[in-house]
Amino acid sequence: MKCLLLALGLALTCGIQGIDVSQTVQNMDLQKVAGMWHSMAMAASDISLLDAENAPLRVYVQELRPTPEDNLEIILSKWEDGRCAEQKVVAEKTEVPAEFKISYLEENEVFVLDTDYENYLFFCMENTDAPEQSLVCQYLARTLKVDNEVMEKFDRALKTLPMHIQLFFNPTQVEEQCHI
Repeated sequence: MKCLLLALGLALTCGIQGIDVSQTVQNMDLQKVAGMWHSMAMAASDISLLDAENAPLRVYVQELRPTPEDNLEIILSKWEDGRCAEQKVVAEKTEVPAEFKISYLEENEVFVLDTDYENYLFFCMENTDAPEQSLVCQYLARTLKVDNEVMEKFDRALKTLPMHIQLFFNPTQVEEQCHI
């Protein structure tokens, strides 16, 4: 019985450490994420959200712009009617610095998994409406240079998420992106 309690305690401790890895960035500085970005990899819990050129969440982030209200304007491109179109989405701040609410294809949440501000930013968008709950994540980079170490870090971050998520778009497909 003591071994069982010890094993349970150890499992709970390790589980708590696993959750810490996937929690959003604390005290995120919006001014530091401002600027140009490139979508380097995409992943989703439901691959149909990304698998076609005009899939609903196959978007390419181009720029992040903090607003005076501490919201985040996201400039992205997306294939629409056979051409590349620019869209602007406003992510509204919440009490948590790295979490935002957006109204893009229903009510959603955007949260930052990790960033070093200079090279990469990992974020996810979650559709919280049941029964179609889904999760889409992206690895953004400041340059189009493929960084295998950061790609591995993104893959590890995806494994900590509560939903099973599959990598769909990776750096070898960068030339297929929609550019304005």
